[in-house]
Amino acid sequence: MSLIHPTAVIDPAAQLDSTVSVGPYAVIGPHVRVGAGTRIGAHCVIEGHTTIGRDNQIFQFNSLGAVPQDKKYAGEPCELHIGDRNTIREFCTFNIGTASDAGVTRVGNDNWIMAYVHLAHDCQVGNHTIFANSAQLAGHVHVGDWVILGGFTVVHQFCRLGAHSFTAMNSLLFADLPPFVMCQGQPAQARSMNFEGLKRRGFSAERVRAVKAMHKALYREGLTLAQAQAQIADISSETPEAAPDVQMMLDFLGKVSAERGIVR
Repeated sequence: MSLIHPTAVIDPAAQLDSTVSVGPYAVIGPHVRVGAGTRIGAHCVIEGHTTIGRDNQIFQFNSLGAVPQDKKYAGEPCELHIGDRNTIREFCTFNIGTASDAGVTRVGNDNWIMAYVHLAHDCQVGNHTIFANSAQLAGHVHVGDWVILGGFTVVHQFCRLGAHSFTAMNSLLFADLPPFVMCQGQPAQARSMNFEGLKRRGFSAERVRAVKAMHKALYREGLTLAQAQAQIADISSETPEAAPDVQMMLDFLGKVSAERGIVR
């Protein structure tokens, strides 16, 4: 039995693996490539230079690969890349990139993206993230692995969210959110570290203690960002097991701009 519904409109130039299923009234453009096992629901529109990997489940009424909502966009052949094993629920909009940045909007692997999520142009999303309903990312936002965005989270353009960070419902971010940090509010303020999430992901007690020490340096001792970085660097010698976590934090903080700063 054919996996393509007879009412689907698929350009002959589109490249779909023979195991891809496409629901009723879906529209797929000529520059779209879709990997094995991916399921595309009814009424989806997938256009632009869009590449979708294996075993994704794309529910009905999604718009993927449309041109960016950027007045400077002049028709350049920019792209949208979606990895493997992602779940994309109803009414999401993922736009292609722009020539002013990487030219690619990218979503990694194993992400759980709920309804009405918007990924604007040039967003870079890692792996194993969860975006709750109506999370909204402006252009050029970078989201690390294992990030969780609460419902109705809104992220300003060019912000970065570090791995394992967490936003509460209705959070509004104008600054970078460091790794491990939980935030809430409008504008968002740091509340704690994502300790429960780290435990669920198998972090040892030693690594969790190191994350607590980083939180203390960033938020509890009245240090400048530079002073906090110096104090965080010492944690590796005290807890060698956490050295990769410490280095990830230092790498993130080293790229914070003076104009934007971090969520405080």
